[in-house]
Amino acid sequence: MKKLLTLALAVTMFAACANNETKDKTEMENQAIQNIMTRVSVREFTGEKISEAQIDTLLRAAMAAPSAINRQPWAFIVVTDEALIAKLGEALPYSRCSNHPAIAVIPCGDLSKAIEGEMAAFWINDVSAATENLLLAAHAMGLGAVWTGLHPDMKRAKMVQEMLGLPEHIIPLCVVPVGVPAEQPDIKDKYKPENIHYNAW
Repeated sequence: MKKLLTLALAVTMFAACANNETKDKTEMENQAIQNIMTRVSVREFTGEKISEAQIDTLLRAAMAAPSAINRQPWAFIVVTDEALIAKLGEALPYSRCSNHPAIAVIPCGDLSKAIEGEMAAFWINDVSAATENLLLAAHAMGLGAVWTGLHPDMKRAKMVQEMLGLPEHIIPLCVVPVGVPAEQPDIKDKYKPENIHYNAW
């Protein structure tokens, strides 16, 4: 009888643990989906500083992105100097760097790590994936950020290359100002069934 009670207790405990694991997994899935669905582009910032730990988390999230043949052909310029952020804002008005972000991150393609030959342009996909990870991480942390494009406008890209002293093989893809939001833009529902096709057009 004692063995049966012990077995019953063990089964009950196992079931409770399994139930808790399922709940935890569902909660994590819901949080991830919620983070994706509620992310918005933030273009106005308070000017408040963010910590080195927060910056490290953003960069770790960016570098967790997938990349073709796992080449990871990226490099990240983190601009923390206020004068340099302001200079970026003057040179690139659309970048929102004049709107008091704490930092500006410039995700770049490192052509020395890219796939050789005609597949070299995969770096654009890889760095784009890393940039999206960075944006989602910023949102999850209660920060704001916005993707502002450089490449393939080589005039803009060259301007940033020169301003930041980047070597020729480092191509800036975009500028991402990050900071404490001074606005809360409306969430946009971008889901459109007409954009979906199964098995063929």
